[in-house]
Amino acid sequence: MTNVIQQRAEERAFVKTEVPGVELSPVRAHPEGGATYFLRFAEGAVGPPHTHPAGEELFVVEGEITVGGLRLKAGDYLYTAPDESHDAIAHTPCIILLSAPKRPVFL
Repeated sequence: MTNVIQQRAEERAFVKTEVPGVELSPVRAHPEGGATYFLRFAEGAVGPPHTHPAGEELFVVEGEITVGGLRLKAGDYLYTAPDESHDAIAHTPCIILLSAPKRPVFL
């Protein structure tokens, strides 16, 4: 298995983003400029409106968050089609695993 990426939870490091209360932990870069990564939201943090030119998939690892008007909790999955606009609001401390083939475009 030569093309396998493994990241253990205890090795995961989060870095601050430009958005207050939102931190990022990269997992894997995608060929078209996007990535798979974990996002950690503090309670009440708001991810600003944005689109994903090639869509996005996300899985809520822990906590509760509203994405594009849909309230999600741990164990929930959401696919957003290319170029759909949404924001994100964390109701509790929250971690999501997100995969987007291309970088998001903030509005």
